[in-house]
Amino acid sequence: MPLPKLVSRPLVLAGVAGGGALVGAAGGSVAAGAYFARKVLTPDEEQPDDVMILARRNHEVTLGLTPETVVPGRYGLWLDGGAGHARLGRILRLDGESVTRELVALDRGRIRPGPARWNQYWYWDRPSVSMGVPDEDAVILTELGPVPAWIVRPAGGVGNGTWAVLIHGRGARKEETLRAVPVLRRHGVTSLVVGYRNDRDAPRGPDGRYTLGMSEWRDVDAALRHAVRRGARRLVLLGWSMGGAIALQVLDNSPVRDRIVGVVLDSAVLDWAAVLRHHARLQRVPSWVVAVTTGLMGMSRAGGLVGVREPIDVSRTDWVRRSDELDRPLLVIHSDGDDFVPIGPAAELARRRPDIVRFERWDVARHCREWNYDPQRWDRVVGEFLTSL
Repeated sequence: MPLPKLVSRPLVLAGVAGGGALVGAAGGSVAAGAYFARKVLTPDEEQPDDVMILARRNHEVTLGLTPETVVPGRYGLWLDGGAGHARLGRILRLDGESVTRELVALDRGRIRPGPARWNQYWYWDRPSVSMGVPDEDAVILTELGPVPAWIVRPAGGVGNGTWAVLIHGRGARKEETLRAVPVLRRHGVTSLVVGYRNDRDAPRGPDGRYTLGMSEWRDVDAALRHAVRRGARRLVLLGWSMGGAIALQVLDNSPVRDRIVGVVLDSAVLDWAAVLRHHARLQRVPSWVVAVTTGLMGMSRAGGLVGVREPIDVSRTDWVRRSDELDRPLLVIHSDGDDFVPIGPAAELARRRPDIVRFERWDVARHCREWNYDPQRWDRVVGEFLTSL
């Protein structure tokens, strides 16, 4: 869930300049906060390439060094603007300028020197294509219109009455969540892989903006009700990054929340204000910009400034502060190596609610890449959690 560059330091400094005039400073504060908010809430039309392919030789691919490409594990590589995809495995060689990794598979397209995009999508297409397992198309009827989804049933086609609803993160695609499908199938769980408003294949929201889970949850709730109509007796939510924030809003608000027996949160946003403060520090943006931003998001009169029709009460996304309201078992997976969503809120939630939270702490895995770094451990802890339910 990489956030875009939030706000430039020149803009911030300009806002507090102008001879020290109070009106100018206040106006600059609002302008900086509104700019920050729009950057956070606006869906990215395109994900930029972020790595260079230097060479391919047989079953090896050499890449430029980035913080992502040098982490052990198995990963995907979007090629040709997303038209192609390859899967890369273990590190074979590493020097001061490049890293050479095993080429596990070229799923489609060509590998040639030039820009590409690193990703966590080991499964790059719908389940029947990228996993070789039967899937079914489903249409979730949301308040904004139809949203496509996939259903993957357990081996043999007969489940145990439990359905898992898989929720991807900000700017991601449904394929992000497919790595959970194999362990769910082994445990007799039917997977419902869903999207929500502002996805590429879903209706746009009324204002075309993300709302940090505060409206997206209604689309996922429609998926839960779809699962219940299809025979689900128990529901498990799995959310990655912003998908975790959405899952918790579903748990808080859904009319069928009594069917939810557990929630798996992978690199989840448990407090949006903490995430915004973290990115402000990384980009050396003054802390007051974050305070102004969250304030503007929550003001109905500021909707035109930040681009949303409904106010966003960021305090409702703080599940550390709201921890006493949680009443379902939670598996919280997070990594110290996550530089997009800081691990602090996850650790604090686990400290406050050890009665319901199982906290699985990774070390160097990057954001939403715990499975990529150690898939055996990820499958094991998720499987144990499912069994405990």
